[in-house]
Amino acid sequence: MSAAPPPLPYRLVATDLDGTLLRADHSVSERTREALGLATGAGAAHIVVTGRAVPWTKHILDALDYRGLAVCGQGAQLYHAGEQRLLTSVTLDRQLAGLALAKIEAEVGPLYLAASRDGLDGAVVVGPGYRSQEGPLPVIPLQEPADLWSAPLNKIYLQHPSLSDDALAEIALAVAGGLVGVTMAGAGIVELLPLGLTKATGLSLAARRLGVKPADTIAFGDMPNDIPMFGWAAHGVAMANAHDDLKAVADEITASNEEDGIAVVLERLFG
Repeated sequence: MSAAPPPLPYRLVATDLDGTLLRADHSVSERTREALGLATGAGAAHIVVTGRAVPWTKHILDALDYRGLAVCGQGAQLYHAGEQRLLTSVTLDRQLAGLALAKIEAEVGPLYLAASRDGLDGAVVVGPGYRSQEGPLPVIPLQEPADLWSAPLNKIYLQHPSLSDDALAEIALAVAGGLVGVTMAGAGIVELLPLGLTKATGLSLAARRLGVKPADTIAFGDMPNDIPMFGWAAHGVAMANAHDDLKAVADEITASNEEDGIAVVLERLFG
């Protein structure tokens, strides 16, 4: 009689993309691909949980031949990559967002703004002064300030001419945190979101569909927007390149995204 296979250390492996799964050139190393294969081959599921909205995530998932669920837009969107279908989407209350922006600008002065429109093909619209990151998708310049509100939005991006990202996020949360969610997802990326929405919101929804509980989940990340996901999962692993706020709440710190930090942990657990 053959012995029963050992129990899985975790049934769900949740990974952020930028600064975590992806290297600086937006690729995934062969070692990390093989380590994820170890985990999925053993019976665990891998789920991408990213701040990127679906249009800015699809090409990466396609390159990975990723066919499962992905949590996008800081938890606002649940996307089925295999079916290329948006399963759920939460949009920002534009009236509340406008009030939040007014409160923040009353505190810090004029902001540079951009926004992510809802949907599988939702565009990113960018106002004057906003420093948009390079990527494969074009951004649409705002012709008039009112155009910011002309379509349903997942999020609004904020930049300030002189304040640091940390300072801007702290002030925005203090003056408008009762109206909208505020998070920092990377350099130059302070976001206003639907109130109460986090990566944990989207991950919990995806996990229920997969029949997986928080106790079955290990999560990897690098920025403050990953803090709620770490709070939800049984084990949170921060990359060596992670923001200090995330490292402070992590259960473990691994190597950087450039040094196969995810693989280091998964090889230990599943190898």
